[in-house]
Amino acid sequence: MAMTFSTYTVEPIGVIRSEITSLDDSPRQGYEGAPEVWIELDERVAAGLDGLTVGDQLIVLTWLHRAQRDVLQVHPRGNQDAPLRGVFATRSPARPNPVGIHRVSLVEIDGHRLKVAPVEAIDGTPVIDIKPALARADFY
Repeated sequence: MAMTFSTYTVEPIGVIRSEITSLDDSPRQGYEGAPEVWIELDERVAAGLDGLTVGDQLIVLTWLHRAQRDVLQVHPRGNQDAPLRGVFATRSPARPNPVGIHRVSLVEIDGHRLKVAPVEAIDGTPVIDIKPALARADFY
């Protein structure tokens, strides 16, 4: 069976505003000391926030815009002593489609801005979607 591919366009709905400005300063995972961040959403999607409340657990999908897209194997967590593994077996940001996934707590709502934590993404990272976290089905 031959595979056919289509091209899709993903439009950001917002942007991460973080104290982290360098990839070198970013923890590898949110639970490793990542800060609270603001998600500034486009006003056109503000109505989509209806029903969210402080304390909610969310999944934030980001586009890791500074990640390498031509890498298919990495040393896990950058450890050169570890054997190479395919990126689909790792959480490496380097991958063909660098979608970041962040499980966060909603800390504050201010108009069309959300304060969430923890997020290891750098300042300026595009946000492509937000979903409620489901305790039984989601990753940890």
